[in-house]
Amino acid sequence: MNESLQEQIEKTYNLIVQAHNQMAEIWQENVLFTLQWWFGLTLAIVPWVLWIIYRKKDSTIRLLSAGFFVMLISSWLDFAGVTFGLWYYIYEIIYFIPSFFPWDFSLLPVTIMFLIQIKPNVSPLIKAIFFSVFTSFIAQPFLIWSGLYQPIHWEHIYSFPIYIVIYLIAHYISTRNSWSRV
Repeated sequence: MNESLQEQIEKTYNLIVQAHNQMAEIWQENVLFTLQWWFGLTLAIVPWVLWIIYRKKDSTIRLLSAGFFVMLISSWLDFAGVTFGLWYYIYEIIYFIPSFFPWDFSLLPVTIMFLIQIKPNVSPLIKAIFFSVFTSFIAQPFLIWSGLYQPIHWEHIYSFPIYIVIYLIAHYISTRNSWSRV
């Protein structure tokens, strides 16, 4: 007789917990406080410091709304990619988050927020293509070279249209006229 659904899920869940505990041990012994870990921490903090200093102050909420969208969608897509075995990260700054925190919560949103506010009359499509080329074909290879990111079943070209769409939606969010007092 087959196991019940609950028993199957419990068995699988216990495997996940065991793997998570093993990853936590590896992270504590081999990742925490390494040069790559400090680099990741720097990538998580410095872009926000620069944004706070150089942002267009009267557009803060508009830009943060776009940035929050980028964080939400990029972390969700990153989590899905890791979960489906398309890539993984070696030097995560927070071991229990299966994505590269500096990438999803700092580099992508801050870069997009800067691009939105710089030269606002330039076509969003041109900016989106520029962002996507830079991110897909320069930043991602750099992350591989530096040992932070390891694609398994993923090519840089797959990221290209995704980054264009993310940028265009973030731009759309930032330019809505629905910003009024509650």
